[in-house]
Amino acid sequence: MAHAIFISYRRDDTEGEAGRLFDDLTRAFGNDSVFMDVSGIDPGTDFRKAIDANVGGCGVLLAMIGPTWATITGQDGQLRLDNANDYVRLEIASALARNIAVIPVLVHDAHMPHADQLPDNLKDLAYRNSVEITHARWNSDVQLLIQALKQYVNATPATETDTVHATVPVQLPPPHAAQEAAPVRTKKNTPLMVGLAVLGLAVIALIVYFALPKPSAINGRWTDTNPIGLGSVAELDISGYGNQRTIHAWGICKPTNCDWGTQNATYDGQKAKVTWSFLSDANGGEKGRVATLTISPGTAGKLDVVIENTYATRQGNVHNFEFVRAQ
Repeated sequence: MAHAIFISYRRDDTEGEAGRLFDDLTRAFGNDSVFMDVSGIDPGTDFRKAIDANVGGCGVLLAMIGPTWATITGQDGQLRLDNANDYVRLEIASALARNIAVIPVLVHDAHMPHADQLPDNLKDLAYRNSVEITHARWNSDVQLLIQALKQYVNATPATETDTVHATVPVQLPPPHAAQEAAPVRTKKNTPLMVGLAVLGLAVIALIVYFALPKPSAINGRWTDTNPIGLGSVAELDISGYGNQRTIHAWGICKPTNCDWGTQNATYDGQKAKVTWSFLSDANGGEKGRVATLTISPGTAGKLDVVIENTYATRQGNVHNFEFVRAQ
């Protein structure tokens, strides 16, 4: 089959995790065994037929599901899942109709959608056994998934060092350093040839350094070093690539911290900005409160977080916090 593993995902929900998983699976199974993006459909082509053909060439489809997978809306305010031409809906429906194995992959503490949340041609998805990949156990969780996928495609030792060509930004592994060859002894040209070789290696190293995506200084799990009290932020879990970040926050509550849930943030390479709106007091935030967090790298590997609060019934305020990486 042309593409043994097809990764279905929403850019606004799990783009970073899908890119990272594509990277891992491609190194395990090879470039020709993993397919992820249909954005390269030629102009004038019926995208419904193109998606059906791509999915039809796979042996298993991985449906990446994050916390907002079932609730994301389009520009018209309609749920994307209710749009018959939604790419993700078309991909999964095509696999289910063909009786292709569909494995839901849950990330960021997402839960399986209920059948009543799904359109008729996706309702079977609610009854498929899912797997969970967590940020803290990413490598071990992915290894278990790779073992399960071997019944659909064979991994070979040769593919483990293949170059990865992903269709969205992913964190590539650093290249293996080439073993230095013994210098060739000549009477006149040895110093020149050695100098040219060193210069060439330096140029290649610079090209690789600037071409590969760099890890973000704000990604990871963080805790507040000096929380001010109820309603403040206790922990943050940040992930993502490019100009998109997904931020999971926990507020300070008693007896245990409150889960604020996950929001998508904008990121300009230095600062990430994200907002939570509290419609009730159930999750530790005052009803009518809007909390806007501006997050940026601090000194000594720490994280600076500015929280600007506005309230429906009283004056707002601004607080500055310093977070450290969770142990």
